[in-house]
Amino acid sequence: MTKSPLRILLLSSLGALALAGCGESKTDPSKEQDVIAKVGAPAGKSWSATVSKTADGGYLMGNPDAPIKIIEFASLTCSHCADFSKESHEEIKRDFIDTGRVSLEVHNFIRDPLDASAAAIIHCAPVDRYFPLSENVFASQEELFAGAQGNPSGGEAAMKLAPAQRFPALAKAWKLDTFFQSRGVTADQINTCLGNLDNITTLEKNTNAAAEKYTIQGTPTFVINGQVAEGIAAWGPLRDRLRTMGAR
Repeated sequence: MTKSPLRILLLSSLGALALAGCGESKTDPSKEQDVIAKVGAPAGKSWSATVSKTADGGYLMGNPDAPIKIIEFASLTCSHCADFSKESHEEIKRDFIDTGRVSLEVHNFIRDPLDASAAAIIHCAPVDRYFPLSENVFASQEELFAGAQGNPSGGEAAMKLAPAQRFPALAKAWKLDTFFQSRGVTADQINTCLGNLDNITTLEKNTNAAAEKYTIQGTPTFVINGQVAEGIAAWGPLRDRLRTMGAR
């Protein structure tokens, strides 16, 4: 049986940390629609603080019945994804999600062992920690890369171990353990999480399923109300599209 490209990447020797492409943005105008009415959040909460995990492994922020539903496929090691996180962070919550008009469902689209290890740790954390941890990783991407690039021989040695031992060893070699410990995840939680290979293979399975369903070629990729938003890979064009759809 032929192995998928992602399985080859995760279970063979280390290569470059960025193998999948990052998207390029261009405008994709559509007809302006009527303004959508705001939807009130549950008592005592804001929509941006309302987070749930979906059946297919995503994390949904906002009104689950929002008329505009965004799905984002993002990689923690993609610079364009980091740019989107930094640029959209406050505005998308304040002006779009907290109005109840827009929901954001994020799926980790893993591209390499560093990405897979970091994503698995975040997925093992409580649901309400998903977005804060992800946003912090994007904001600290240079630190993440420095840890992985500082010990190439340790990473290569870890990749030669059996899969169940590989990812805890990678976390130590790449300083992922101390990276996440400084963000509130304990060493025991990290080792337990990465020692369970199901946490890695589930991310792999979901990534391959998304790639097949939406023909994803790079990250970030956005799906709006079930349709891939062609040519949109940055906050500015996505914000314009949401306003055109009535979230203004």
